[in-house]
Amino acid sequence: MDIFNVFSAFGLSASAGLNAYIPLLVVALLARYTDLIHLQEPWNVMTSWWVIGVLILLTIVEILADAFPGVNHINDIVQSFIRPTAGAIVFAATASQIGEVKPVFALIAGLLVSGGVHAVKALAVRPAVNAATGGLGNVPASIAEQATSTVVSVLSIIIPVIIACILVLVTTIIVTRIIYKKRKQTPGSNL
Repeated sequence: MDIFNVFSAFGLSASAGLNAYIPLLVVALLARYTDLIHLQEPWNVMTSWWVIGVLILLTIVEILADAFPGVNHINDIVQSFIRPTAGAIVFAATASQIGEVKPVFALIAGLLVSGGVHAVKALAVRPAVNAATGGLGNVPASIAEQATSTVVSVLSIIIPVIIACILVLVTTIIVTRIIYKKRKQTPGSNL
C-alpha cells in the first residue's frame, strides 16, 4: 500500500501546479472526513477548521483571479512561488505515510513536479490560449484547469495508480514532442 501513497503524492503535487490550493483543500477535507488518507504530524494540522477555512478562501480568490486576462498573468507570476511550495507541502504530507521517504526528498520532488506543471501552464499554455483567442479563451481554459486540478486531486487519492500512469503518459508525450520538434528544426537533421 505504501507505493500507492507515492503515486498519490505525485498526482497531488502535479495538480498543485495548476491550482495551489485545490489539492491542499482536497487532502484536508478527505483526511478530516474519510479514512482514505491519514496525515501524520505536523501535516495533520491541515484538518483543522481554520486551515480548511483559509484554504477555501484562497481557492476562491485564485479561481477568480485566474479567470480574467491580465489578472491571470499577474496571478501566475505570484503563484510561481506559491504553487511549487503547495506541491512540496502536499507531496510531503501524503508521502509522510511512507517510513522510508525522507522529508527533504519529498519536499524537493513535490517542488519539482508542481513547479514543472506550473511552468508549462504559465509559460506555454496560457500565453498561447490568450494569443490565439484574444483573451476570450481565458475563462474556458481557467475552468478546465480548475476542473483538472480537482479531478486529479481526488483521483490521486482514490485511484493513484491510474494517475501515475496518466502522468507518465502525458510526460512521455510532451518530451517526445519537444525532442521531435527540436530534431525537425535542426538543419541537416535526417528526421
